Amino acid sequence: MNRTLADLDRVVALGGGHGLGRVMSALSPLGSRLTGIVTTTDNGGSTGRIRRSEGGIAWGDMRNCLNQLITEPSVASAMFEYRFAGNGELAGHNLGNLMLKALDHLSVRPLEAINLIRNLLKVDAFLIPMSEQPVDLVAMDTEGHLIYGETDIDAMKQPPQELMLHPNVSPTREALDAIAEADLILIGPGSFYTSLMPVLLMKEMTQALRRTPATMVFIGNLGRELSPAAASLSLADKLAMMEKYIGKKVIDAVVVSPLVDTHGVQERLIIQEPLEAADIRYRHDRQLLRIALEHAVQAFG
Repeated sequence: MNRTLADLDRVVALGGGHGLGRVMSALSPLGSRLTGIVTTTDNGGSTGRIRRSEGGIAWGDMRNCLNQLITEPSVASAMFEYRFAGNGELAGHNLGNLMLKALDHLSVRPLEAINLIRNLLKVDAFLIPMSEQPVDLVAMDTEGHLIYGETDIDAMKQPPQELMLHPNVSPTREALDAIAEADLILIGPGSFYTSLMPVLLMKEMTQALRRTPATMVFIGNLGRELSPAAASLSLADKLAMMEKYIGKKVIDAVVVSPLVDTHGVQERLIIQEPLEAADIRYRHDRQLLRIALEHAVQAFG
C-alpha cells in the first residue's frame, strides 16, 4: 500500500528563512512529528545587529519559522511579530529576535529558549538550531579571497570556489537524532548558498545524511535567486554541489515548478507541478506544496 505523509513518524526539513518557514507551515498538520533544522549563520538586519552587540547564534531564521507556524493569533504572537519603526536605537529591530535573545540569556541552551517560545506561541512542530555555537558562513572567491558573512556572500557575482563555517562548529545533538529517526528529509526552498548550504557544512551532519535510510527530497525555488552567483546555478548544479559536500548521492526526488529546467537531472524522481501562491508568485502555496510532497512520498511508498 502506498504511504502518505500522514503515515510518517518523523519528517525533517532543513534550511532557513522564509523557505523553511513555508515548508513547516505547509506541513504543520503533522504537529510534533515535524522537525525543522534551522540555519544560524545570518548576519544581516536586526539579527546581525543583535549578534554584533550581544554575540550568540543568529535568531532571524528561527523567528521566521516560528512566525509562519503560529496558528492561534494572540497577544503573544502579535508581540513576537512586532517590528519597531522610527529612527531610534530600536528602529528595525524585531521584538521576536529580542525575545529569543532574552530567553537565551535566561536559559542554559538556545534550544531551551526556542522551546519556551514554542510553548508560549502554541507551536507543536519542533525547531532546532543547526548548531548552538555562534558561527559565520565563509566563502572563497575565484581569486582565493575569503568573504565573511551571509550578506557579502549573497552579493558575490561568481559562484564561490569553496564554502566553510567559521569556526568549525558541531551540529545540535537533537538535530542529529532527528536525522537518524527521519522517514522523510526535505531540503529547500531558500537562498542556496546562505540558507541551504550552511547546514551541509558540518561534518557530523553530512555523516548523518549519508547514513539515513530516509527518502530525501529537494524543493526548488520559484523565484529567481537574489544572489547573482546562486542565480547562475542550474538545478543539476545545485544537486551536484549539495552531494559533493554531503559526500554521497542521497537526494531521491526533486519538487520544482513546471518552469524549471531539469536538464541534466538523472536517476531521480522529478515532480513538476504548479506550486505558486496566488498572492506572491515566488512563494510556495502551502496546499500545492503539500500535495506535491504527498506525490513524492507515495512514489517511494
